[in-house]
Amino acid sequence: MDSHFWLERWRQGQTGFHMKKTTPLLAKYWPALGLARKGRVLVPLCGKSLDMLWLAGQGHQVLGVELSALAVEQFFAENRLVPQMRPVPAGTLYSAGDIQILCGDIFALGQADFAGCVAAYDRAALVALPTPMRERYARHVYGQLPAECRALLLTLEYDQQEMAGPPFAVLEEEVRTLYASWAGVCVLDRRGILDKEPSFAARGLTRLDTVVYELRRTLA
Repeated sequence: MDSHFWLERWRQGQTGFHMKKTTPLLAKYWPALGLARKGRVLVPLCGKSLDMLWLAGQGHQVLGVELSALAVEQFFAENRLVPQMRPVPAGTLYSAGDIQILCGDIFALGQADFAGCVAAYDRAALVALPTPMRERYARHVYGQLPAECRALLLTLEYDQQEMAGPPFAVLEEEVRTLYASWAGVCVLDRRGILDKEPSFAARGLTRLDTVVYELRRTLA
């Protein structure tokens, strides 16, 4: 699965993963991070998520990272925001108020790009990546975040033999392995959601859970 796959999904409008409202679990569990101050929040593989508006509404500066320029442009247009644009080494930076979205490959970002982040919010990034890329993603992104950074991570659990991703099933054991060198992992919530996701049932799933994790750095 390469960048062309996701660019085509956006071009063809195959974006069933996009939620047309704020994720309820974000509003419920964001306070659990216990952030000492408002600050910059990283939203990797952000698409045009409305969760960025919610985070900005809480007083944070938001840094989204998204490969598709179409998704970025739709976010600002649909929310009636007029961004300023400037080239940066990793791509193009769109800025409007407290929201910035870097349009580019997240694997091209370096430590300087993540500087100042007090937290990360991952609803759709880890589950969008196949197994070989998840380890690379966790090491590259989370390994470069500041020492005090914390994260809220949402994943999906289901029988991968019943449905091919994306979104992919990422079980708790894998989450703990992926982030073992970076963070302590705490499960905040696990709940069945198949009854609320008929499209997944139609694809053959007999069980679908969403899991909310808090990730808190254990190493400087």
